[in-house]
Formats: sequence, structure tokens, C-alpha cells
Amino acid sequence: MKKLTGSFRYHQWDPWLIIGQILSIQMILYTTLGVLLTVLGGMVGETRSLDHIFEYHEIHVRDFGGKIIIASFVINALIGSLALWKIVERTKLCLDFSWTWHFVHLFACWMYNGSFPTTFSWWALNVACGALMCVCGEFLCLRTELQAIPLSLGPKTDL
Repeated sequence: MKKLTGSFRYHQWDPWLIIGQILSIQMILYTTLGVLLTVLGGMVGETRSLDHIFEYHEIHVRDFGGKIIIASFVINALIGSLALWKIVERTKLCLDFSWTWHFVHLFACWMYNGSFPTTFSWWALNVACGALMCVCGEFLCLRTELQAIPLSLGPKTDL
């Protein structure tokens, strides 16, 4: 049973909730990134593979295929901010969850390629998308947190 301590929010260390939220964010973002790459790549007639998600040499602005990958990552960051808003629901946790996804992505890219990502374009894109996801997620969560709290549940009476 939960005990309310008189504070605005109830705080308790719940590792299963945090793990579930992290896994949910990971699954949503990798799924939507795959769908975005497939749809945008299909529009221009290019086939997509896991290389477009994890291969850091694929991120460039030399051709239209590289620009599609960059656009997919940026759109995915905006979708990630919506996921933070609906799943995490806390402004002060958006930074943690945003960078957790990007740290896991760094590790996945490192394992997929067999070497640490060294291209400037990969780092610039991931830092920009991490910041975009965090800031937009914080904005959405803050708007929800700052909504007026009703003080009474009964009908309003004029005095």
C-alpha cells in the first residue's frame, strides 16, 4: 500500500517501472525509425537495411539517401519526445530517458560495426537528435504538469 507523504507527487524507487519505461522507449523508437526509413526510402525507390540504422558511415549529406536517413532520425526524435510525454510523464526525467536511448544506440552501433563511431556526421546527428528529443519532451511534459489542479470536485457556486 502506498503512503502519501503530503508532497505533490508520490516518490518511490521503482526499478521495474524504470526498466519497463526504458524498454518501451527503446522499442518504440527503433520501430518507428525502421518504419520511417522504410517509408521514406520506398518513396524514392531505395531499399533499406539495418545498415541505415546502425552503420555510422551511412549518415552523410552527399546524396539523397543520406539525407533521408538524417530526416528519419530527426522525425524519430520528435516521435521520441511524444513517447517521453506519454510514457515517462515527468519533465525532470526527459533528459535521462533521452540520453539513455542515445547511449544504447551508441553501444548498438559500436557492436554492429565492430568499431567506435568516429564520423563527425554521426556524432552531430545524434547529439542534435538527443537534444531535440529532450527539449521537446520537456516542453510537452511541462505543459501537462503546469495544468491547473482542480481544488474542488463539486459544482461551482456563486457567492
